[in-house]
Amino acid sequence: MKYTLSCSTCNARYPQTYKSQLCKKCHGILDVNYISRPELLGINTTSFWDYVSILPDSKYYRNYEVGFTKLIKSNDYDNLFLKLELENPTRSFKDRGSVIELAKAHEYGYKNVVCASTGNMAYSIAYYAKLYGIKTTVYISNDANPYKIRDIKETHDAQVIKVNGDFTMAQKLAQTHSIKKNAFLTGDYCYRKEGQKTIMYEIIKQLPDVRNIIVPIGNATLFSGMLESLNEIKESYRKISIPRIIGVQSSSCSPLYDAFKANSVIRYEKPKTSADAIAVGLPTFGKQSLEYMKSVNSSIVTVSDAELKTEQKLFYEKHGIIAELAGVASIAAVKKLKLKNEKTVAVVTGGNI
Repeated sequence: MKYTLSCSTCNARYPQTYKSQLCKKCHGILDVNYISRPELLGINTTSFWDYVSILPDSKYYRNYEVGFTKLIKSNDYDNLFLKLELENPTRSFKDRGSVIELAKAHEYGYKNVVCASTGNMAYSIAYYAKLYGIKTTVYISNDANPYKIRDIKETHDAQVIKVNGDFTMAQKLAQTHSIKKNAFLTGDYCYRKEGQKTIMYEIIKQLPDVRNIIVPIGNATLFSGMLESLNEIKESYRKISIPRIIGVQSSSCSPLYDAFKANSVIRYEKPKTSADAIAVGLPTFGKQSLEYMKSVNSSIVTVSDAELKTEQKLFYEKHGIIAELAGVASIAAVKKLKLKNEKTVAVVTGGNI
């Protein structure tokens, strides 16, 4: 799909040949704006790659078994369904965005990419970068999961630079690195969001009468993308019943929840949660998420780390599947919100532990 890029901060516009995901004028994050409105739900899909016609133009390598994940019925409640994103090659929903970002990096002729990560992002980006023959540099907190760091380095040959700080600090350093070293900046930016929006399209086709869709929130890229795609569906298909989107944060790191409840700006909060995949103190797409929430039925809740640990154990006992703490945040929220009588999809985002 042909597109242009626009800055979410200063409204500067760029052609699709622009080789960055940040505005060169103000360093704001960019958005993808399609030149014609894509057909969102009428596509006959048997794989993720059937969505290429509604994704940013690029020459995609289509031999990756990414996306098109199973939606299974929960063994807990009759009306609860689980979207198993840990079926992706690197066991995380991040792959949906990584295949878009790395295709663009390859198209633009980059030999190096850089990202900030809490773990899953870097694992996914390094995986696809290696397949493209592109080198990866990762900025990651000293406090990140050591096993994830080991696999990023040893399995996918990425250069790992540890940061004496959290994801927010790592992200600033990655952005600086991209400019100084002429590396393509990857991570939670516009191309990733477009790839991750396909989760919404798949759910609507798999379960058309779904009433609630629940997703964990870290950097809010997925949450923002789900809200944006719901807005697009709402505008294009006015007779379709639109589900409610519920985001979930850990009560030990909840800057977006706090801003939503107080109707205020988002303020940095030092992450103290054990759920490393959602340990983000200042979500990149937080402000955009709050804007999108004004036009669709949506909300944000929190769950405690204790609830996450309990749910992780129960999920394995009931389904025989290992998920990480952030991955089961959506299921923990279902129980907390008492949604047993409403048809609900909980997105299980990852299983890298």
